Amino acid sequence: MTTSGLQGGRLEGVDVLRGLSVLLVTLHHIHLRYWLNDYPVNHVLPDLLNRVTFWSGYYAVIIFFVISGFLITRLSIARWGQLGKVHVGRFYVMRAARILPCLFALLLILSVLHLAGAKEFMIEPERASLGQALSAALMFRINWLEGHYGYLPGSWDILWSLSVEETFYLAFPLMCLLLRREWLLLLPLGCLLVLGPLNRIWYLDQDPWGHYAYLSCMDGIAFGCLAALACARLQISKRVLLASLIVGAITAILVIVGCDEDSIEGIARYGLNVTLLEAGMALMLVALGSGVGNHALSRGTGWLRLLGRASYEIYLVHMLIVLGLIGVFKQIQRPTSEIPLWYAAMLLLSLALGYGVFRGFSEPLNEWLRGKRSSPPR
Repeated sequence: MTTSGLQGGRLEGVDVLRGLSVLLVTLHHIHLRYWLNDYPVNHVLPDLLNRVTFWSGYYAVIIFFVISGFLITRLSIARWGQLGKVHVGRFYVMRAARILPCLFALLLILSVLHLAGAKEFMIEPERASLGQALSAALMFRINWLEGHYGYLPGSWDILWSLSVEETFYLAFPLMCLLLRREWLLLLPLGCLLVLGPLNRIWYLDQDPWGHYAYLSCMDGIAFGCLAALACARLQISKRVLLASLIVGAITAILVIVGCDEDSIEGIARYGLNVTLLEAGMALMLVALGSGVGNHALSRGTGWLRLLGRASYEIYLVHMLIVLGLIGVFKQIQRPTSEIPLWYAAMLLLSLALGYGVFRGFSEPLNEWLRGKRSSPPR
């Protein structure tokens, strides 16, 4: 087993997947802004390539959920040996140290922009007041707010996924201590796997609940948790792990390529497109978490791995760039022939800003708040 597969080591393959995912999310949001403003951008590429490149943002977020469940479970086992021995207070401190500094900074910036009357960042009063949006963001219920009153500006809307993820992690250590034995955790995790597609069926044509509801996404986190438990507790041969990596990758690719994330037909009618994507990612993570595939995925992907490490920060701040520049583009009325250059500028500046925030702000604060510099990487 390589060092990448060790319990506290860095998994290069996982960082590649995170980098690809945050790249797809950023491309989706750039493209969406032009499309919403009626610019002719949706047929520049062949239809399939256009859909995969610019309309896979939700699938990318689902991949993040699976990876997040995998990493938090893996690192909890590394720190405490068994999930039944998780220290609740320490768990919450570590999550707060990683999540809150960048979130607080973003909310401060968004509040200033709203109060200053920046058009692309202002919350429509019929949707929510600034106070209601701040309360929803801090209490992890942006998805609930948007489900009842409509979409907030894109810079706020992205926080729906954080609402799902952190709600899961508020309950996770408590459930670990309550059940004590890891095998008992299979019961609630298994329930989430069943409830996920059922919830997606229930909210199939109810935008945004079909995508944003808590139970419509938490099965992805549960898949990740189960993948980490499989890595830690099962002895799996290298041949089986290699097969798991290949089958998982093929499954995920087939879903992304073969099923529109907004479709309500075929397997999507039963919520199974998302389930298959989650299962494929979980199979890949079992292999990567056991040390198989990381070396291959690390070749020539250094830049993607850097993006993967800073994926949380890129995700939070990229809409500041995207909305800011689309506002300038509309204001100065640039010709559509310049759109590719503006696309490139939005993408590069979004990635650069997110990585800069990671290196210069959130990661130093994360280490300081946790009180030690030797904690396993997240």
